[in-house]
Amino acid sequence: MSAFYQGDCSVAPSGACRGENAGNRGSAVAPPLPRPSLPLAGLRFLVSTLLLVVALSAQPQNNSPFSILNSQLFEGDLLFVAQAEGNAITEVTQGVDGLDIDHVAILHRIGGDHGPLYALEAIPQQGVVLTPIDSLLAREQGATFVIAHVDGIDAATSVSNALCYVGKPYDDLFLPGDSAIYCSELVQICYVDTAGNPVFGTIPMSFHDASGRILDHWAEFYRNHGMTVPEGFPGTNPGQLSRHPKMLKIVYLEK
Repeated sequence: MSAFYQGDCSVAPSGACRGENAGNRGSAVAPPLPRPSLPLAGLRFLVSTLLLVVALSAQPQNNSPFSILNSQLFEGDLLFVAQAEGNAITEVTQGVDGLDIDHVAILHRIGGDHGPLYALEAIPQQGVVLTPIDSLLAREQGATFVIAHVDGIDAATSVSNALCYVGKPYDDLFLPGDSAIYCSELVQICYVDTAGNPVFGTIPMSFHDASGRILDHWAEFYRNHGMTVPEGFPGTNPGQLSRHPKMLKIVYLEK
């Protein structure tokens, strides 16, 4: 179950909530797909950053480590999802500690610091939605969850920016500059620091394996949409975000 909420678009960063500039994407629907350095700049990151890695089999919130960690989870923390088995996304990206991370969501409390916890996320078929944490856990059976606190962000503004996109369609083509949004793109375009500057830049999109060969899966996928593979286009991916130097892993909790 996903809740829908419309944020205050007046605080969105430049280029945010850009539905009015949507390009022609066609009506084709992508085949079912899994959802698509660490060196620290200084000791200040050891003090000001937090990354909790929670390895667990997904289960309802009241019986999970999420309930135990509730007081340590903050507005705007990032929730990365690592699958037990690799897929077409993780074959061409790299997650923290070698995890097969193929999804990222934003943690958001409705009603203040003690309100219920939701995942603000962009997912296939539904687009940008607010998903109760227990529903996300039930959906991601067998996954490993990496919870990251990001250093130096304006959490309230960043989350408000992302809420502005609720209801936008999912970007199954992973293209920049249109009205559709994919999971890590939601984070990349919405997160700002306390001075209002973007926290995460784009990187060249990669659809190739370690040998440099574009995977047959992606070649066929884009060919079916009448497109060439957007190799090198500006973009982002959840694995790359999980390895960002503003995040520090400090603990594993395993069930």
